[in-house]
Amino acid sequence: MSIRVIDSHTEGEPTRVIVEGGPDLGDGSIASQAERLSSEFDHLRTAVVLEPRGSEVLVGAVLRPPENSASDFGVIFFNNAGVLGMCVHGTIGVARTLQHLGKLSSRPGESIRLDTPVGPVTATIGPDGSISVENVPSWRTAQRVPVQLDDRLVHADIAWGGNWFALIDDHGEAIEFERRGALTELASRIRRAMNAARQDGTGAHAGPIDHVELFGPPTDDGHGRNFVLCPGGAFDRSPCGTGTSAKLACLAADGRLAEGAVWIQESIIGSRFSGSWRAGEEPGVVIPTISGRAWITGESTLHLDPDDPYRFGIL
Repeated sequence: MSIRVIDSHTEGEPTRVIVEGGPDLGDGSIASQAERLSSEFDHLRTAVVLEPRGSEVLVGAVLRPPENSASDFGVIFFNNAGVLGMCVHGTIGVARTLQHLGKLSSRPGESIRLDTPVGPVTATIGPDGSISVENVPSWRTAQRVPVQLDDRLVHADIAWGGNWFALIDDHGEAIEFERRGALTELASRIRRAMNAARQDGTGAHAGPIDHVELFGPPTDDGHGRNFVLCPGGAFDRSPCGTGTSAKLACLAADGRLAEGAVWIQESIIGSRFSGSWRAGEEPGVVIPTISGRAWITGESTLHLDPDDPYRFGIL
């Protein structure tokens, strides 16, 4: 069995798009196809993104026919932990891949609409070659939720930006690349504590916390710097597009960022996304737009040899 893929990175975070040889997910909504990918074809997810062909940080994407007549494609994102609701850095990577394949031009203003399991998004080419993604509606559900750890008390805002986030700024740690191990350990403890509180009925959030986002001051002329722990235990090399969307929802709710104003979010490696928001249809809901750059890094054909005991990845 062979699977043709195109790799890219978006501000440091990799995306691998399946362009040939992907699973037959049938018809129906993109959300139902995502469920089918998880329940019937999870071995292909693990084959594409896990070692020995992938890594814990790699995000995969499979293109599908559009669900809505106004859309151009459907897309399902997945990583080392499972299927994702949405991925902004991955959407930027998909748009760059479609440019590479000649299915999207590089002219400023050209756009493509993609159906995802959590709703449609639009990617637009900027005048500088960057790609802007108008993401799904985003909002904050809880503010300053106390999270007691064994060595400190932190407070989390809980927000949806296409995935669920706990956003924390009083963690007491420096957001520096050299401290990524300590930040991973802290963010993991926060996530475990919050999800345990949710399960025993004492948590202030409805959905499980997928991602933990720690904030600190910027190192350049941006507005903030973050460390984002992803569901499978890896940290985001980019500033995390769904995480930046969740941050914009919190800033808007606090009156700290006006509609249309730009927020520059730095990642732990120093890469950047710029984000802004417009009002959604319901009070407290915003529609974020996140902009960043992506580059093609390779094209390859993955071979799944039936004699290879690790053809479906190292689990």
